[in-house]
Amino acid sequence: MDQLVKQNTNLLQRWQDRGQWVSLFGRRVFYIDTGGTKPVMVLLHGFPTSSYDFKIAIKYLANHFRVIAHDHLGFGNSDKPKQYSYSLIEQTDIALQLWEHLNLSDVTVVAHDYGTSIATELLARSNMNQLKFTIKNFVLSNGSIHIELSQLRLIQKLLRLSIIGKLVAKLTTYSRFKSNMLNLFENKNKLSEEELQVHWTLLNQYDGKEVIHKISRYTYERKKFWYRWIGALIDTNIPVDMVWARNDKVAVAKIAELLHDEIANSSLKWIENCGHFPMIEKPEEWAENIIHISQIRREISSKK
Repeated sequence: MDQLVKQNTNLLQRWQDRGQWVSLFGRRVFYIDTGGTKPVMVLLHGFPTSSYDFKIAIKYLANHFRVIAHDHLGFGNSDKPKQYSYSLIEQTDIALQLWEHLNLSDVTVVAHDYGTSIATELLARSNMNQLKFTIKNFVLSNGSIHIELSQLRLIQKLLRLSIIGKLVAKLTTYSRFKSNMLNLFENKNKLSEEELQVHWTLLNQYDGKEVIHKISRYTYERKKFWYRWIGALIDTNIPVDMVWARNDKVAVAKIAELLHDEIANSSLKWIENCGHFPMIEKPEEWAENIIHISQIRREISSKK
């Protein structure tokens, strides 16, 4: 186990060395920025993990894009304040403040899981001309946007309860975390013990287990803002594409199919034999699909 802990520490340190922190609204936010003059792609990660999900995929994406990925407040290497609402609206404010800090002018937004709700809030604001930059296109991946179709896990349902959730978070062990994570993979060998240890460390550091139950309540916001966010997807003129792992047990395939039907300017690309985390389970295929879609969208946009 000592050797495993050492490997975990080395992996985490190398990831942190690739990024940096910035203070936004008085909170430290960790982000990765591959830099350069290529078109910009911003990545929005899911729950309960962090931008570390994209570690391998960034290698492929960065061949074509300047890639920026940050840890939402309460996640990963970012601050995890105890006195905070962890609303998806505020998480959107954090993302926008970071991108303004980086002087971005036009971007492709790629979002997974929890991040897809931030993406739909961005879309709602864009539809109302409230953004200071242009979004070229959205790519959504395995998020329970249609929350009524989602197959939420028991741990998600328990964590979001006001009193029980805090106790469940406190009592959750690495063994339970590992089991829950691996159950979301079609091929469980694609997430090594070392990588699982890093994800667990990122969740726990800065007393992360003390706020995870607050963050878990985001599923209630998906119901509260259903008309705002689904309405934004239906009304938008911005291309919205789905790159979806077909075998997801939570954000099931029917969600992607419904989104494709609802959104006029959309496409749907399946990743076969893959679970909830396609950027981890099949990072090259996931990234190549996103690259292909985004390049086509930019070419079409430049001809208008």
